[in-house]
Amino acid sequence: MTNRPNHIHTQHFKTKFAEFILGSFDGKLCMLDYRYRRMRKTIDHRLQSGFDAVYVERDDEVLKQTRKQLAEYFDMKRQKFDIPIITTGTPFQKNVWKVLCEVPYGSTSTYGQLAKDIGNPKAVRAVASANGANCIGIIIPCHRIIGQDGELVGFAGGLPLKKRLLKLENNLFATPRQTNINTNL
Repeated sequence: MTNRPNHIHTQHFKTKFAEFILGSFDGKLCMLDYRYRRMRKTIDHRLQSGFDAVYVERDDEVLKQTRKQLAEYFDMKRQKFDIPIITTGTPFQKNVWKVLCEVPYGSTSTYGQLAKDIGNPKAVRAVASANGANCIGIIIPCHRIIGQDGELVGFAGGLPLKKRLLKLENNLFATPRQTNINTNL
Protein backbone atom coordinates (compact mmCIF):
# COMPACT_ATOMS: atom_id res chain seq x y z
CA MET A 1 0.00 0.00 0.00
CA THR A 2 1.47 3.35 -1.01
CA ASN A 3 1.01 6.60 0.82
CA ARG A 4 -1.06 8.98 -1.26
CA PRO A 5 -0.17 12.64 -0.79
CA ASN A 6 -2.60 15.07 0.77
CA HIS A 7 -4.06 17.57 -1.65
CA ILE A 8 -4.71 21.28 -1.52
CA HIS A 9 -7.41 21.93 -4.09
CA THR A 10 -6.71 25.15 -5.99
CA GLN A 11 -8.64 27.39 -8.34
CA HIS A 12 -7.95 30.80 -9.86
CA PHE A 13 -10.63 33.44 -9.42
CA LYS A 14 -10.49 36.71 -11.33
CA THR A 15 -12.61 39.63 -10.10
CA LYS A 16 -12.84 43.29 -11.04
CA PHE A 17 -10.61 43.95 -8.03
CA ALA A 18 -7.87 41.34 -8.32
CA GLU A 19 -6.95 37.87 -9.47
CA PHE A 20 -6.87 35.39 -6.62
CA ILE A 21 -5.66 31.88 -6.08
CA LEU A 22 -7.96 29.92 -3.79
CA GLY A 23 -7.02 26.78 -1.93
CA SER A 24 -8.86 24.32 0.28
CA PHE A 25 -7.52 21.56 2.47
CA ASP A 26 -9.55 19.01 4.37
CA GLY A 27 -12.84 20.80 3.63
CA LYS A 28 -11.60 24.21 4.81
CA LEU A 29 -10.30 27.29 3.04
CA CYS A 30 -6.53 27.56 3.48
CA MET A 31 -5.73 30.16 0.83
CA LEU A 32 -7.43 33.24 -0.58
CA ASP A 33 -4.37 34.99 -1.85
CA TYR A 34 -3.29 37.35 -4.57
CA ARG A 35 -2.14 35.29 -7.52
CA TYR A 36 0.82 37.48 -8.42
CA ARG A 37 2.04 38.57 -5.00
CA ARG A 38 5.74 38.96 -4.40
CA MET A 39 5.82 36.24 -1.70
CA ARG A 40 3.99 33.66 -3.85
CA LYS A 41 6.71 30.97 -3.60
CA THR A 42 7.15 31.49 0.15
CA ILE A 43 3.41 31.21 0.78
CA ASP A 44 3.08 28.16 -1.45
CA HIS A 45 5.98 26.44 0.31
CA ARG A 46 4.54 27.21 3.77
CA LEU A 47 1.12 25.81 2.84
CA GLN A 48 2.42 22.69 1.14
CA SER A 49 4.91 21.84 3.87
CA GLY A 50 2.55 22.86 6.71
CA PHE A 51 -0.22 20.59 5.44
CA ASP A 52 2.18 18.00 3.97
CA ALA A 53 0.25 18.37 0.73
CA VAL A 54 0.60 19.15 -2.95
CA TYR A 55 -1.48 21.52 -5.05
CA VAL A 56 -4.05 19.93 -7.32
CA GLU A 57 -6.20 22.11 -9.55
CA ARG A 58 -9.67 20.91 -8.62
CA ASP A 59 -12.89 22.62 -7.62
CA ASP A 60 -14.82 21.71 -4.49
CA GLU A 61 -17.68 23.01 -2.37
CA VAL A 62 -15.47 25.21 -0.16
CA LEU A 63 -13.96 26.93 -3.19
CA LYS A 64 -17.41 27.40 -4.77
CA GLN A 65 -18.72 28.98 -1.56
CA THR A 66 -15.62 31.18 -1.35
CA ARG A 67 -16.18 32.49 -4.89
CA LYS A 68 -19.86 33.10 -4.15
CA GLN A 69 -19.19 34.94 -0.89
CA LEU A 70 -16.33 36.97 -2.38
CA ALA A 71 -18.59 38.06 -5.24
CA GLU A 72 -21.19 39.13 -2.67
CA TYR A 73 -18.52 41.03 -0.73
CA PHE A 74 -17.37 42.86 -3.87
CA ASP A 75 -21.01 43.64 -4.74
CA MET A 76 -21.42 45.16 -1.23
CA LYS A 77 -23.93 42.47 -0.23
CA ARG A 78 -21.74 40.72 2.37
CA GLN A 79 -19.75 42.01 5.34
CA LYS A 80 -19.00 38.72 7.13
CA PHE A 81 -17.89 35.37 5.79
CA ASP A 82 -19.02 31.99 7.07
CA ILE A 83 -16.50 29.79 5.31
CA PRO A 84 -14.52 27.35 7.47
CA ILE A 85 -10.83 28.26 7.40
CA ILE A 86 -7.62 26.53 8.39
CA THR A 87 -4.23 28.20 8.71
CA THR A 88 -0.67 27.01 8.91
CA GLY A 89 1.96 29.17 10.55
CA THR A 90 3.70 29.78 13.83
CA PRO A 91 1.66 30.13 17.01
CA PHE A 92 2.53 33.86 16.98
CA GLN A 93 1.27 34.28 13.40
CA LYS A 94 -1.94 32.40 14.18
CA ASN A 95 -2.53 34.63 17.21
CA VAL A 96 -2.05 37.77 15.11
CA TRP A 97 -4.44 36.44 12.45
CA LYS A 98 -7.04 35.62 15.11
CA VAL A 99 -6.90 39.17 16.49
CA LEU A 100 -6.88 40.58 12.96
CA CYS A 101 -10.26 38.91 12.38
CA GLU A 102 -11.68 41.09 15.15
CA VAL A 103 -11.10 44.32 13.18
CA PRO A 104 -14.65 45.12 12.03
CA TYR A 105 -15.79 45.67 8.46
CA GLY A 106 -15.40 49.33 7.52
CA SER A 107 -12.84 49.95 10.29
CA THR A 108 -9.08 50.11 10.39
CA SER A 109 -6.42 49.41 12.99
CA THR A 110 -2.64 49.72 13.15
CA TYR A 111 0.24 47.31 13.64
CA GLY A 112 0.86 48.99 16.98
CA GLN A 113 -2.70 48.43 18.11
CA LEU A 114 -2.58 44.80 16.99
CA ALA A 115 0.61 44.34 19.00
CA LYS A 116 -1.19 45.76 22.06
CA ASP A 117 -4.22 43.56 21.35
CA ILE A 118 -2.08 40.41 21.47
CA GLY A 119 -0.52 41.59 24.73
CA ASN A 120 2.92 42.38 23.29
CA PRO A 121 3.11 46.12 22.52
CA LYS A 122 6.79 45.95 21.54
CA ALA A 123 6.18 43.34 18.82
CA VAL A 124 5.08 45.83 16.16
CA ARG A 125 7.54 44.61 13.52
CA ALA A 126 6.73 40.95 14.22
CA VAL A 127 3.02 41.76 13.96
CA ALA A 128 3.63 43.50 10.63
CA SER A 129 5.53 40.45 9.39
CA ALA A 130 2.73 38.09 10.49
CA ASN A 131 0.22 40.36 8.79
CA GLY A 132 2.25 40.15 5.57
CA ALA A 133 2.36 36.35 5.81
CA ASN A 134 -1.44 36.11 5.87
CA CYS A 135 -2.66 34.12 2.86
CA ILE A 136 -6.39 34.23 3.56
CA GLY A 137 -6.90 37.82 2.47
CA ILE A 138 -10.23 39.61 2.78
CA ILE A 139 -11.56 37.00 5.26
CA ILE A 140 -8.56 37.56 7.53
CA PRO A 141 -8.70 41.30 6.81
CA CYS A 142 -5.08 42.41 6.62
CA HIS A 143 -6.19 45.22 4.27
CA ARG A 144 -7.72 46.96 7.33
CA ILE A 145 -4.31 47.62 8.88
CA ILE A 146 -2.83 51.05 8.26
CA GLY A 147 0.24 52.91 9.49
CA GLN A 148 0.33 54.66 12.85
CA ASP A 149 0.11 57.99 11.01
CA GLY A 150 -3.03 56.92 9.11
CA GLU A 151 -1.16 56.26 5.85
CA LEU A 152 -1.62 53.13 3.79
CA VAL A 153 1.29 50.76 4.26
CA GLY A 154 2.37 47.37 2.88
CA PHE A 155 -0.18 45.06 1.36
CA ALA A 156 0.26 41.82 -0.62
CA GLY A 157 -2.30 42.94 -3.21
CA GLY A 158 -0.66 46.35 -3.62
CA LEU A 159 -1.60 49.73 -2.14
CA PRO A 160 -4.03 50.69 -4.95
CA LEU A 161 -6.07 47.55 -4.18
CA LYS A 162 -5.90 48.21 -0.45
CA LYS A 163 -7.31 51.68 -1.07
CA ARG A 164 -10.13 50.24 -3.20
CA LEU A 165 -11.02 47.63 -0.55
CA LEU A 166 -11.16 50.24 2.21
CA LYS A 167 -13.33 52.45 0.02
CA LEU A 168 -15.58 49.49 -0.78
CA GLU A 169 -16.05 48.77 2.90
CA ASN A 170 -16.96 52.39 3.49
CA ASN A 171 -19.61 52.15 0.74
CA LEU A 172 -17.79 54.62 -1.47
CA PHE A 173 -18.63 52.59 -4.57
CA ALA A 174 -22.34 52.91 -3.86
CA THR A 175 -24.41 55.61 -5.49
CA PRO A 176 -23.10 59.05 -4.49
CA ARG A 177 -24.28 60.21 -1.08
CA GLN A 178 -23.18 62.45 1.73
CA THR A 179 -20.31 61.02 3.68
CA ASN A 180 -17.78 62.20 6.21
CA ILE A 181 -15.24 59.56 5.25
CA ASN A 182 -11.91 60.69 3.85
CA THR A 183 -11.93 59.50 0.24
CA ASN A 184 -8.26 60.40 -0.16
CA LEU A 185 -7.05 57.26 1.59
